[in-house]
Amino acid sequence: MKIGYLGSGTWGFCLASLLASNGHDVVLWTSNPEFAKTLSKKREHPKLPKFKADDRVTFTSDLKQALDGIEFIIESVTSMGIRPVFEQVLSAGGVKCPIVITSKGIEQNSGLLLPEVIKQVLGEHTKNQISALSGPSHAEEVIQKLPTSVVCSAYDPSLMAKVGDIFNSPFFRVYPNADMNGVCFGGAMKNIMAIACGISDGLGFGDNTKAALMTRGLHEIKKLSVTKDCKPETLNGLAGMGDLCVTCLSKLSRNYMFGRLISEGLTPDEAKEKIGMVVEGAYTCVSALQLGKKAGIAVPISQAVVSIIYENLNPQDAVRSLLQRAIKEEHL
Repeated sequence: MKIGYLGSGTWGFCLASLLASNGHDVVLWTSNPEFAKTLSKKREHPKLPKFKADDRVTFTSDLKQALDGIEFIIESVTSMGIRPVFEQVLSAGGVKCPIVITSKGIEQNSGLLLPEVIKQVLGEHTKNQISALSGPSHAEEVIQKLPTSVVCSAYDPSLMAKVGDIFNSPFFRVYPNADMNGVCFGGAMKNIMAIACGISDGLGFGDNTKAALMTRGLHEIKKLSVTKDCKPETLNGLAGMGDLCVTCLSKLSRNYMFGRLISEGLTPDEAKEKIGMVVEGAYTCVSALQLGKKAGIAVPISQAVVSIIYENLNPQDAVRSLLQRAIKEEHL
């Protein structure tokens, strides 16, 4: 099968190599011509040194070349970049094959999940071509072929099986889940909680504090999920609790490290620069707060993260504010 892969970050490079090792021909697209040349020459990603791309992966900065004759589109751009990239795809002739979304986020202002963004850009008639892959998965571990389990969802149930077929390998398991909104919402929201956990660890608080943040964070995710008609049980699985754990507990998580660097004294811009990759939670926290305000749902952790990043709230004061909230009976 020939696959067009949009996005050349670590996740894109990693999954492109995985797909190629499964026997598929992959054209990996980046908007940066110089980076495409570097990848073609060195065949390794600067953030994943020592791991060479499979021979079946080719690199290009020509979008039409990436889309020519393909049977699947996979994307790993950013939540902020997904609309402009697919507007380019539409201008290049549109899409006649299935699409797999691997980015995680919620569009600001519109409150749309990423499949909804693509459906809006390409047209309602493309709905049954859209699927999503999400779950607890660091590129740094998948590239080493460490055992990983994720979930796939799609508007058309038959597409889930096709996505599983192209991705499944002895070390990479894909479980189908028909709750598209729940799968995508859980993957987006956990990044906010990871920033909060990084801040907590950076301030020197212990495991007790982080456990509370993760648990109350999951509660916040479930409360807000009603705005997107998610199934609450989805958020107990790989795309919810599973992804929350891996993102909040690991130093491989850029969202966790972003929060930690801020609490250690770096500005948000300095922290982003040091990480050198997109921090999706810094974008999605604004979207979550917008959704909460519109629905009249309190999202205190998301609010605290927004205040720290964009309103210069001291992290210590943010924690103090969270601890001073009125205590209510715990509802699960």
